[in-house]
Amino acid sequence: MKIHFIGIGGIGISGLAQYMHFKGHEVSGSDIKDTIITKKLRDMGIAITVPHAAEAITDQDLVVHSAIISPENPEVVAAKAKGIEVLARREALLKILDDKKVYAVAGAHGKSTTSAILASIMEGSAIIGAESKAFGSNVRYDEKSDVMLFEADESDGSFVNSNPYCSIVINAEPEHMEYYDYNYERFYDTYKTFINLAPLKVLNAEDPFLSTLVDTVDAKWLYPSKDIKNIEFVLINNEPHTRFTFKDLGSFDVWGFGKHIAIDAALAILAAHESMDIEDIRKNLLTFKGIKKRFDIVGFESDSVIIDDYGHHPTEIKATFESVKEYAHLKGFDKITAIWQPHKYSRTIDNLDEFIKCFDGAAELIILPVWSAGEAPREINFQESFKNYNLTMADKISRANNTIKVIKDNKDLETLDKGLIIGFGAGDITYQIRGIA
Repeated sequence: MKIHFIGIGGIGISGLAQYMHFKGHEVSGSDIKDTIITKKLRDMGIAITVPHAAEAITDQDLVVHSAIISPENPEVVAAKAKGIEVLARREALLKILDDKKVYAVAGAHGKSTTSAILASIMEGSAIIGAESKAFGSNVRYDEKSDVMLFEADESDGSFVNSNPYCSIVINAEPEHMEYYDYNYERFYDTYKTFINLAPLKVLNAEDPFLSTLVDTVDAKWLYPSKDIKNIEFVLINNEPHTRFTFKDLGSFDVWGFGKHIAIDAALAILAAHESMDIEDIRKNLLTFKGIKKRFDIVGFESDSVIIDDYGHHPTEIKATFESVKEYAHLKGFDKITAIWQPHKYSRTIDNLDEFIKCFDGAAELIILPVWSAGEAPREINFQESFKNYNLTMADKISRANNTIKVIKDNKDLETLDKGLIIGFGAGDITYQIRGIA
């Protein structure tokens, strides 16, 4: 088939595009601007149009678009005028994954890490919402296997179209409630649908919502407080690792710091253990090296470390920040500087009280402008809400070597070059903190 992806620069759409390219389809795509992702796709031989233009639609068999693409998009309009089938990403999943044995990972936070851990343990193709350092991409293609290790997305309800053989749910915290019209019953019912579609279910029994299903759903249940013991944080070749004992299966080492990392790994272990020997799981788990933009150490000197983290939900930021404090302690740093780029006005406002608690222990908190992700601006009084922190409001940061400059009104406010410096956010902060913005 000839398949065109609108919004191909997004991590989710790019994953589907790469997978279909590897399967032998003729893939093209478009986006509003060039990014590192579009450059990578071009290098793979995929034709990319920037910006969106009706001329990009020629004789394709199918057009797939991301959730934020409007019906008035010129390529959508052109495709429909030519009688070409047009599907939103969530609808396209039914076609793309219908012949696969899908291990689908869902949750408000932790799903990229869990999916990447599972991909390190198990053979098969993989489509993840972040780049796995183990295979240097967010996509792995295995033509010999019918297994697909897939990060399922609840933000637009598309996880119910992921054809799950195994539904893995880390947590079911309310998130993306604007899609669900702030209807909590609809939100939880969608999770129930996703779970019940799969013959094999691996669920966190201590999540507030999932715990209500324990007596009614036949699943491999994880009870973190009693199943995961002897957690300790160790440095292996200066890299962070969490060591833990799991059920009666022995001890495991997994890249990263934190109880949440142990939980992610435990869920992946349970899913894999249905078809794999535990010793193979234990060995393969060691190949997990983290994912890009999750506790991603992007600068390292004797007196400073710079970390990039994709965390943009308060629970994941808080969990990562606890790991940051542990890492700083092991490294002997007494100063932690947190740089936060809030992601979406709706998420920030809906979770503001929890965000305020996330950065406890930071010597300084630097807040950048909200990354809108296409939302209309809304007023948020960060100065008042975060007044109990040593707060700096800035426009952007810049990176040179292992030094970060904090910029406001085109003037350098300060230079960060000591201690542990970590940036949080799902917008362009990742490029700023890496010095490629």
